[in-house]
Amino acid sequence: MKRILIIDDAATVRLYHRSILEPVGYQVEEAMNGLEGLEKALSTPFDLYIVDVNMPKMDGYTFLRELRSSDMPQGPAIMVSTESEAHDKQAAFVAGANLYLIKPAKPDVLLDYVSLLLGGTRP
Repeated sequence: MKRILIIDDAATVRLYHRSILEPVGYQVEEAMNGLEGLEKALSTPFDLYIVDVNMPKMDGYTFLRELRSSDMPQGPAIMVSTESEAHDKQAAFVAGANLYLIKPAKPDVLLDYVSLLLGGTRP
């Protein structure tokens, strides 16, 4: 079973993403900020990361830069944010994101992106 870590400071957003991913068979864990997400990722790597940009303690860009610079298996990452300017997307890709979605992510689009990054098939 593929493991996904959702990193977002908003509990409602974490629950929303969980409600889309778990029913189709993904195992989901959550983190409230980038620092907590990095601690979880460094202890047990995930198959995919869904990361918010604006969070306390450690933002999504810093989380991805830290994750990508670590010597561990690297799962793909989807940056999900309310920020929609081109420079926001560029910053996400520079930090290590594979894809960028604007909140709120439509369920079918999120599932398609997750499936694409995890090898093309849903569980």
